[in-house]
Amino acid sequence: MLEPVAAAALGIEALLGWPGRVHAIIGHPVGAFAALIGWCEKRLNRQRWSDTARRAAGLMAMIVLMAIIIATAISIEFLVRAIAGAWAWPLLALLAWPAIAVRSLDDHVRPIHAALRRDDLPGARRAVQMIVGRDTAALDEAGVTRAAIESLAESFCDGVVAPLFWLMVLGLPGAWALKAINTADSLIGHREAPYGPYGWAAARLDDLAMLVPARLSAVLLCLAGGGGWHILARDHAAHASPNAGWPEAAMAGALGVRLAGPAAYDGALADKAWIGDGRQTLGAPDLARALTLYRRACVLVGVLAMSAVWLG
Repeated sequence: MLEPVAAAALGIEALLGWPGRVHAIIGHPVGAFAALIGWCEKRLNRQRWSDTARRAAGLMAMIVLMAIIIATAISIEFLVRAIAGAWAWPLLALLAWPAIAVRSLDDHVRPIHAALRRDDLPGARRAVQMIVGRDTAALDEAGVTRAAIESLAESFCDGVVAPLFWLMVLGLPGAWALKAINTADSLIGHREAPYGPYGWAAARLDDLAMLVPARLSAVLLCLAGGGGWHILARDHAAHASPNAGWPEAAMAGALGVRLAGPAAYDGALADKAWIGDGRQTLGAPDLARALTLYRRACVLVGVLAMSAVWLG
């Protein structure tokens, strides 16, 4: 049964995060995924090829990535279950632990809030740069706060709900395939050069994998925040991503703030639509409220996971 594995993995990560000492010794599995993605990209992403050929090459790279990750995870899970029998679930939970990021995300956002509270805007910019892809050097306090809240909302889906969903559906192979897809999308799933057609398969596979978790995460955020349904229904499609707009709109509605809006990426201004009706001049108190909402939503996830264990 997968429910105890998911509940235990969630509990371990919520308690420990991914400790720096562990990372220093063994790194993180996502690093291995990134290395494999980079190896494929170096050999298959040829700028001189036609768009059709580059799209096919990107698809081949994703097939190779998925085949290696899924086959490895299936083999490991089979061996663990064969050796440990009824006690396989705690071992599988340990193996699934790094795929989840409940505390890890909280650990990344808290320094941003701390810097904003002490009016250390340069420090807040440096801290938020660790979790967002936009240009941060010129962000004001409101810009830093919005970027942090948006990342918190999206990462609740990417780092908490999605890996747990796929862990419960497909076991260890599902959780690690999801993380590999997320990694590929973040590295090569871009329309801009040098990716474009090559990154098409990674981006579309990520859209498919996140379809259900994005909507689940939005519902959980609205439940945790006691509202936000109107903004969720109205603004979820305002985002360029078919999935990221769901948790962002839920977060904006629940907090009563405006998120998204114009942002700079690699020196170019992207005229993104606003999400939400509330204030757009945000600061440390708003990020504190977002962290509280995130933690409540994570508690709901934990309650659901434990309920699944009990019902199972």
